[in-house]
Amino acid sequence: MKSVKKLAGSALVLSTILAGPALAADEQTITTVVKVTGENWFIRMNEGVDAFNADKEAIDATQIGPAQADAAQQARIIEDLVAKGVSAIAVVPMDPSALEGVLRRAQGRGIKVIAHEGDSIVNADADIEAFDNAAFGTKINEGLAECMGGEGKWTTFVGSLGSLTHNQWVDAGAANAEAKYPGMELVAAKNESFNDANKAYEKAKEILRAYPDIKGFQGSSAIDVIGIGRAIEEAGRSDQTCVFGLGLPKDTGPYLETGAVDRIYFWDPKDAGYVMNVVSEKILNGEEITDGADLGVQGYNSVKVSQGPGKGIIIQGQAWVDVGKENYGEYPF
Repeated sequence: MKSVKKLAGSALVLSTILAGPALAADEQTITTVVKVTGENWFIRMNEGVDAFNADKEAIDATQIGPAQADAAQQARIIEDLVAKGVSAIAVVPMDPSALEGVLRRAQGRGIKVIAHEGDSIVNADADIEAFDNAAFGTKINEGLAECMGGEGKWTTFVGSLGSLTHNQWVDAGAANAEAKYPGMELVAAKNESFNDANKAYEKAKEILRAYPDIKGFQGSSAIDVIGIGRAIEEAGRSDQTCVFGLGLPKDTGPYLETGAVDRIYFWDPKDAGYVMNVVSEKILNGEEITDGADLGVQGYNSVKVSQGPGKGIIIQGQAWVDVGKENYGEYPF
């Protein structure tokens, strides 16, 4: 199977493999299921999965995801993997609650389940988070508040209302602003972009029409700031509006250069893809992951481990980075 898996970086090839004969019972296979294929965040994550795959002769590690950011499509992919009998599923859930049933069935079949950005999932052996999500959302909001001078209208974007971490970030941001900056007024909160830059762009234009004096945007999907930045640039509002949120340096660079986006926050999806598979391998091998463990990936060298909402654990790293116009070029992805 090792020769086959070298070709399995795309959803198309993996779909072909899934349609074939059942996997050998003694073969370790780890499939990472992402929110959507084609988005640069998950293209970068696939690099981490492929790197792990290349490092492990005895394991087949691949990545797949739906063509659209849709929880139902993601659930169907996992159903196929359960039927196929993979060893482990590493999932970045679009909507954690929508996957509980299929993940319960996976565990019932002896399949190990490892989540990322899903610390509410009950039916998982482990969830790995790049950092404390409330602290991350507060950090973004602090930057936004400073840019806004602590006053004015602002709004938030999420990939979807079911995207757990996105909601954790913007909720923490809203709580921070309410507690520390009474002059900041949150309007039209939690605009859904469905991980689509064009949808974020259209939503941002609607917000600018409805609130022409708006000063701040806090984005959560990796492409929100791209759509928002485009709308801000077209409106000639780069100097009057503050845009902060999750993003990748290469994607967002043009908007950082013009000032349409002010600052982005991220963790390296490649490292996350790799470390999800590290955790999957350890769990498959019955290894215990304890507080302070070094998972061998930058940002995950001394992890915090706590009890999850079910029988599994939550593993938390310290992997966030934030950059602006002055230093985004230091990160070539």
